[in-house]
Amino acid sequence: MPMSDIRWFVKCALTAILLLFACGLATAWFGSGLELPATTTSDGTLTTLNRYVRGPTPDVVLVGSSLTFRLKEEYFSTPGVRNVALAGGSPVTGFEIVANQAHLPKLILVEMNILSRATDKALVEKFSNGGKADPLFFRPVRTAVAAYESWNHKPPDHAQVALALDRLLKQPPSDFDNHVYVDRAFDEMNAEDPTVAAGINVTRIQHLLSAVERRGSRVQFFELPYSDRLEQSRSVRITHEIVHNAFPDPDRWLKIDCPRSELRWSDGVHLDERSALIVSQSIDRALVSLPGSM
Repeated sequence: MPMSDIRWFVKCALTAILLLFACGLATAWFGSGLELPATTTSDGTLTTLNRYVRGPTPDVVLVGSSLTFRLKEEYFSTPGVRNVALAGGSPVTGFEIVANQAHLPKLILVEMNILSRATDKALVEKFSNGGKADPLFFRPVRTAVAAYESWNHKPPDHAQVALALDRLLKQPPSDFDNHVYVDRAFDEMNAEDPTVAAGINVTRIQHLLSAVERRGSRVQFFELPYSDRLEQSRSVRITHEIVHNAFPDPDRWLKIDCPRSELRWSDGVHLDERSALIVSQSIDRALVSLPGSM
């Protein structure tokens, strides 16, 4: 190669090394305070779990399915709430990942609506015990990306969030006609028999419950409301019976007390935004009423 080309490659290599060194210094100085994006940032599950295992241990954690995923953290007035519900996943997956961390939250809230799905063992393995460390070469780069994202997409402050939530609550309940979606969801849930899968998941929840409470954490169960018709579906009725037979103590269950007339399910199953806020506020009130509350 001509000498000029060799010099050009050497300069590029030295520049890259200096940039990585600078990013490494940034990682050492303030990287621990940044939430690093997941390897695949478009994957909400990886983003949620990366954020949990790499951040400080919260006081309260919600684990659940896509039903609980709709309860955004900013909806809660209780401080230190982290939602690690997995859209399309099982509550047991999140519960197991939380239980496998070195430090546990004071309170773990476990959704008991959807127990027909198997635990995602690959996710449990990937994110247990703090998750796998980033490769040394890529961590400085990801820290720099996180710093840029934090600067470029600064979240709204508390006053802005409170104002937006107040406006949302003052809106009337949605008048969207969702009967087509409700009919479809009812047919699917009425055809499903979750007995075997729910039984397996309940047994695993019992083991996890004992394990985390021996370590000083507390577990409460909750069920999110469905629309009246879906409450009568076969899957919902069987799951409800199984979980309450397995955990009959009423003090183990967090009471969600909110007016059903105010709730709406735009797709027939999941709470719409206003309804999710109402339910989150109900959970807030239930947490305050717990003995030795947060």
